[in-house]
Amino acid sequence: MAGDVLTPILLGIVEGLTEFIPVSSTGHLVLAGALLGYHEEASKTFDIVIQLGAILAVVVLYWRRFFDVLIGLTARDAGAWAFTRNIFLGFFPSMVVGAFAYSAIRVLLESPAAVAWALIVGGVAILIIERIAKHVTTASVEGMSWRTAVGIGVIQCLSMIPGVSRSGATIMGALMLGVERKTAAEFSFFVAIPTMVAASAYSLMKEGASLPPGQLGDIAIGFVVSFVVAMAVIKAFVAMVSRFGFGPFAWYRILIGGAALVWLTLR
Repeated sequence: MAGDVLTPILLGIVEGLTEFIPVSSTGHLVLAGALLGYHEEASKTFDIVIQLGAILAVVVLYWRRFFDVLIGLTARDAGAWAFTRNIFLGFFPSMVVGAFAYSAIRVLLESPAAVAWALIVGGVAILIIERIAKHVTTASVEGMSWRTAVGIGVIQCLSMIPGVSRSGATIMGALMLGVERKTAAEFSFFVAIPTMVAASAYSLMKEGASLPPGQLGDIAIGFVVSFVVAMAVIKAFVAMVSRFGFGPFAWYRILIGGAALVWLTLR
């Protein structure tokens, strides 16, 4: 892909559009890479690291929230400490599992068919969870119990299967544990920061030395594009979820997964 500016731009758009909605950004990147003929070994590192661009959009959009938490920590505010504890507990299980499952995850990243099936199954799961998860007990990240945060973190580990969706697993896990929709979405944004920073750092540590010439330039392009696109998507997503729920994303997953299976069979 090195030297081809259009491909990292297109993949950066895909990443920015899909990182924070429950449709699997990694799954879309795998399918888009297959469609664009991008099959280099380094594409797996590219797919992981450009997600940091979308994560930076969260930091920028919610900077006031993070600043208030930082001030609260220095003032020993209970809400700020609860917020920080819950983000860490939501991130910790995936950090542990990811460190041990890294090789298996890399293999799954090579299978567009596995991604397509995961999109379909995940879409059906969202429709079921939306129907049965009605009892709300938590309306803020600070008000979440440590058990709820750990439970969401454990469920988030399912997102290591490409096509499942990190945001989808986190949000659906939160809904099942009684978290209100908007809070569930925002918690998935916040947990994404340490999760994707750790995943990107680990991927670069393992694969960085073997990146081909020009690959870092491609990553930089994808990073910037995903950041710009994600800035627009995050606010629109929160507004849409508050009004329509997650059903539209479930049907989209099923449609795209089915279309991908047909294309993979016929190509």
